[in-house]
Amino acid sequence: MPVNTEVKTIVDKYPSRISAEPEMIDRKDPVVYSEWTEDSLITKEQSDFYEQNGYLMIESFFSDEEIAEWRAELSRLQEEYRTKAADEVIREPGGDEVRSIFAIHYSNEVFKRVSEHPRLKKVIGHLLGGETYIHQSRINYKPGFTGKEFYWHSDFETWHVEDGMPSMRALSCSIALEDNHHYNGPLLVVPGSHKKFITCVGQTPEDHYKESLRRQDYGVPDPESLTKIVQEGGIDTAVGKAGSIVLFDCNTMHGSNSNITPLPRSNVFLVYNSVENRLVEPFSGQKPRPGFIATREHR
Repeated sequence: MPVNTEVKTIVDKYPSRISAEPEMIDRKDPVVYSEWTEDSLITKEQSDFYEQNGYLMIESFFSDEEIAEWRAELSRLQEEYRTKAADEVIREPGGDEVRSIFAIHYSNEVFKRVSEHPRLKKVIGHLLGGETYIHQSRINYKPGFTGKEFYWHSDFETWHVEDGMPSMRALSCSIALEDNHHYNGPLLVVPGSHKKFITCVGQTPEDHYKESLRRQDYGVPDPESLTKIVQEGGIDTAVGKAGSIVLFDCNTMHGSNSNITPLPRSNVFLVYNSVENRLVEPFSGQKPRPGFIATREHR
């Protein structure tokens, strides 16, 4: 019986960090991967808004009781890791305060249940068209007075180049554990930016993740391209009460300001990827980032 020795070639649809000048490439993938039905849990207007703008905010998605439980667990973890070192714990640039704790869907039973929440998974399934898994999870802390900014970026650019995510069939869900105001460093998004892929310049250093999770210097868009997409789409601010969620496409340009107010802003951050879009070798040609940042095995 003949043996099939054909090797499937993965085409790099979104080459980045290889040219001296940035480019804008048209998106080559869908945004919403399934047809809307009355069982989709969100309205057709919400689905269409996500497709057009690259993000969707849903108020009061989770109950006060759920948020209270998760906030208590968040505080417990923050205290546990205040002086405890771990690869999964990222601290603020120039300080020791906890900025993020990664892989919480794997290491923490409370947040594992959050990632598997049936209502949330149903919405995700509609947008990504079927079964998904967690590509990345983390808790983000943005304490009052000291919470630092995070510069504009497309998550997909990093996930594609450094992790080997082939296509734009992933999204992020940010769950607000505290009220998000205009003034305490909320998520900023550029509507419509998901339709263009902005290539970045500069070769990726080895083990770039060790610095980029605190401060990103590679894989960030150039000022001219940023100016163009903001002129075209504007900037929206994701504000809402605790219990609200923001869903945004993997290629939506986003960032946040520092928090100089007394009011903390923390969230649970879950990245869902389609099982049909599993990671391949990084398109940078470098070794993959650790599993606590980019899941390569379905857990």
